[in-house]
This record gives sequence, C-alpha cells and structure tokens, in this order.
Amino acid sequence: MHRNHLLLLVLALALLGFSCEATSLVNSGASVDAAVEQAPLPDFSLEDLDGNLLTNSDLDGKVSLVNFWATWCGPCKIEMPWFVDFQRRYKDRGFTVLAVSLDEEGWDPVREFADEFNFNFPVVLGDDTLAEDFGGIWALPTTFIVDKSGTVLYRHTGLVSKATYESEIEGLL
Repeated sequence: MHRNHLLLLVLALALLGFSCEATSLVNSGASVDAAVEQAPLPDFSLEDLDGNLLTNSDLDGKVSLVNFWATWCGPCKIEMPWFVDFQRRYKDRGFTVLAVSLDEEGWDPVREFADEFNFNFPVVLGDDTLAEDFGGIWALPTTFIVDKSGTVLYRHTGLVSKATYESEIEGLL
C-alpha cells in the first residue's frame, strides 16, 4: 500500500474511533466535555425578563445551572421542564437556574417561550460577548453547573440526561 494511502487509512480509523466513542458517551447521557478546568463564573450584568439588573454576584452562595438556549432549539424544549422542576425542588436549598437566551429576535419570542414553559427562574438575553466569556458557545443547549463559591465545575454541550444534572446538582447542595 502506498504510504499516503496508509496514512489516510490510519487517520480515517482514528476519526471513526473518536466518533464512536463520542456517540456512546452522548447516548449514555454524558457529554464529552462534562468536566471542565475549574474556572470562576465570568462577570456579567444583564437585564432579566422583568427589566431587573442581574449580575454574576446574584448567584453568589448558590449552586447554579446556567443554560444557554434559544426558542428554536429542539433539545432546549426538552430540558426546560427539567429546569423548572429543579428550580421548584432545590430553590430552598440554595439553588437557582439562570436561562441565557441567544435568540437574535429579542424579547418577544423569549417572553412567549418563558410563558409557555412556566419559567420560575431568571432569564436574560445573551450575546456573542457573553458567549465568549463563557469559553465560547458552539451548540445549543450549552449548560454550566456552578458551585456555591462561583466556580464552574461542569460544562455540557447538547442534550444530556436529567439524571446527570440531578446528580451534579445534588452533589453540590
């Protein structure tokens, strides 16, 4: 076999192996990038759905689930009832959800979505700068689990199981 063909074959097999491994991790309910290098929650100051200013310091002392989403995102529609449930169950134990919409159409579709899903947690409109501050958001949903000291411990890109989130949250409460 010609050396270039062999190199291409090895490269193709390596990519195929990674793809299968990544697929099995996602199918098992774990995202490939679940554990992250611990980093502080980025600074932000944004208006919420009600016009109140919300900053990263509002999350101090709470375990937080920070979710980047959009109204047109199918997996986001699956997760949102879970987050409403988490907020209801864990709020009194020092937990909160923060939903960061990346909808470019503004507040109108976000308000409608929040009403439809009965949001019981704050929602803000994010932008490219905020997405970059969180290390870049390449797919939706992207969710961060933050401990009480404001340290980001987990990052999930794409849909993961409700049980994965529950386990991470309960381990930090």
